Amino acid sequence: MTPIFLVVGSPAVGKSTTAAALARRFAKSIHIPVDALRDMVAAGQALPGPQWGDELIEQLAASRASAVFMALTYRRAGFAVVIDDFWDPNSGLAEYAELFSQPQMHRVLLYPQQSAARARNRQRAGSGGAAEYIDDGIGLVYAHLDTVVASLQADGWLVLDTTELGVEDVVARILAPTEVVQISPCC
Repeated sequence: MTPIFLVVGSPAVGKSTTAAALARRFAKSIHIPVDALRDMVAAGQALPGPQWGDELIEQLAASRASAVFMALTYRRAGFAVVIDDFWDPNSGLAEYAELFSQPQMHRVLLYPQQSAARARNRQRAGSGGAAEYIDDGIGLVYAHLDTVVASLQADGWLVLDTTELGVEDVVARILAPTEVVQISPCC
């Protein structure tokens, strides 16, 4: 059976880059960036922020249900599946429950030091509103992750401190999950 990977983390931690590189390691694969599914909303798109309204929750649930459907469909066709999504402090990604019980399902949390995520955000976005918006999101996600990371590890998530790792190093660790990677809570 081909694997399914769910790669999550805060904004600006390299989820899409890592997921694309991971997908390229397989002869048949699909990379499903959930942000791209959300961006398909032509009018009325709700964006994450300090307050999560009903529209945002509905749109996130719809995009994640679509990702689950796509993952299972492509897996049946023999594709390795790599989904990337942001860690959702509101739902804890419960929308992926159907995938969590699948064989060969790998849950990965990219968890560099928060200062590294903020630096990556500034580097890729420059200065201005977009950088500040994502920076606020980084703070919100880390505030939640810092309280749940130990329970995620205990529940079988592979948690990787990617602060000092390049993309290929991260992919190698994802593909060799038997190696124990110790992390400490970051700020």
